[in-house]
Amino acid sequence: MELNFTSEQQAFRQQVRQWLAAHVPAEPLASFDTAAGFQQHRDWEATLNKGRWGMVTWPEDLGGRGCDLIEWLIFEEEYWRAGAPLRVNQNGIFLLGPTLMEYGTDAQKAEILPKMATGEEVWAQGWSEPGAGSDMAAIRSRADLSEDGSHYVINGQKTWSTRAVWADQCFGMFRTDPESKRHRGLTFILVPLNLEGITVRPIPQLDGLPGFAEIFFDNVKVPVERRLGGEGEGWQVAMATAGFERGLMLRSPARFQETARRLVQLYRDNRESADRDPAIRDRVLRAYMDAESYCLTTYQTASRLMAGGKIGAESSTNKIFWSELDRNMHATAMSILGARAELLPHAPDAEGVGTWLDGWLFSQSGPIYAGTNEIQRNIIAERMLGMPRV
Repeated sequence: MELNFTSEQQAFRQQVRQWLAAHVPAEPLASFDTAAGFQQHRDWEATLNKGRWGMVTWPEDLGGRGCDLIEWLIFEEEYWRAGAPLRVNQNGIFLLGPTLMEYGTDAQKAEILPKMATGEEVWAQGWSEPGAGSDMAAIRSRADLSEDGSHYVINGQKTWSTRAVWADQCFGMFRTDPESKRHRGLTFILVPLNLEGITVRPIPQLDGLPGFAEIFFDNVKVPVERRLGGEGEGWQVAMATAGFERGLMLRSPARFQETARRLVQLYRDNRESADRDPAIRDRVLRAYMDAESYCLTTYQTASRLMAGGKIGAESSTNKIFWSELDRNMHATAMSILGARAELLPHAPDAEGVGTWLDGWLFSQSGPIYAGTNEIQRNIIAERMLGMPRV
């Protein structure tokens, strides 16, 4: 299969490429799991917004360019090719943003999306709980409606909330019907993290930096206007968000294509030692082909959505594919580098290979976040293949 782009799409690609060449920082930003790096990435979001590149698919009056999904994929290809910074507000722009477009009121869109686009408000995800990880139907955190119906009173705990240490807001599901079970009685609520009664406790990653956090809610009052969708309809709203997370926007194919290109170059630079294991060459070829396959599948998904389709249970197959692809590519890089793979980026003899160790460590989380791959296989079995639930 060969993708053919229209002259308008090719012109758009050139526009993106030229802007990024003029604005991408010459030196990498500090990790956004540090206070200084978080602010640097927030500033980069503001720079993107000035060029209206923060989220190109949003309407122009909300800070976007009104682009379609094909143009978004083109933008992503150029973004990753340019080596631009990672998006610190990915939970907001890639997950909550599209969900707001579908379920938000006009007032919610006007209030939230422009601040999200500029990086003024960075969002964390508040789904997982100590007893409810991939199985979100087990959520127990409560949101009780006040007697006058003006606000919810939230009590409970969320955990593994990415970016929550320095984020401004979080979105999550809370049980608003105490008698309900499983998927029923859940409501999707948007919560400012500076409210009285909220405690954010950092969780260190393998590298010691606080990439995650626990969020504790102690009688936190949230206006009812912060509800997204109807009361008790949180599962439906969350499944739309999960569809964007697993099936399209959180991990664009350009991310993996860029890793595959780097892997090919790494193999070429170390071919003499790498070819001592005949399997490595085949693994590099497989990684490149799989990255291209994922790209073509995503273009197909985007075309289907533009024609009025929806993201369904098949998003689980995508999530398994890209998470295992990422892990396999970085494992192959570790095999090529041998003992040098253990060098951290700042080690004197790293010579640039230390970024592979960072990538390999992060890739181990891919089969876990956005719903574990075991849960995704259950979804595929039940909802796509029609197999009975055991």
